[in-house]
Amino acid sequence: MSLGDRQPEKKHLKDMADEVLFDFLHMEMVSHVYKEQRSSKGELDSKDRAVCVSILEGMGFRVGQGLIERMTRDSPSFKDELDMMKFICKDFWTQVFRKQIDNLRTNHQGTYVLQDNKFVLLTQLSSGKQYLEEAPKYLAYSCGLVRGALSNLGLESVVTAEVSLMPSCKFQVVIQKL
Repeated sequence: MSLGDRQPEKKHLKDMADEVLFDFLHMEMVSHVYKEQRSSKGELDSKDRAVCVSILEGMGFRVGQGLIERMTRDSPSFKDELDMMKFICKDFWTQVFRKQIDNLRTNHQGTYVLQDNKFVLLTQLSSGKQYLEEAPKYLAYSCGLVRGALSNLGLESVVTAEVSLMPSCKFQVVIQKL
């Protein structure tokens, strides 16, 4: 076996390490935000949980802005809104989550649904419906990532996520017409 034969294996191990580190960092961010809110209040009510989701979404927004800026620095401009969404589903999603979106649907009136059948940030929780009520806090950061990326591309949007059976997830993007 030559040295060149071992390179793909090293790359694969590095990718696996990157995945584990990203997943761990995300879980710790969620845990920290909820713990901080809980320490100041005791038990969390729905308003406190909404504050936590907002904090995580804001963190994702800032990261999404930075990532898309770096990714599109040397790219030609997009021809339309659908072109931008395709870029988000293929290139951006692959860069962040190591796979493309499984399905993109649109009503051609500014609403897009991005389906990820095995969303990496939910696969660690469980399959099925056991932890369904916990899912929203693990999706807020990702909603922010998409909203931040689209914002830097010139599209203001509202991004929400829905889970009916884990680890499958649908992200709904509604472009705000100004």
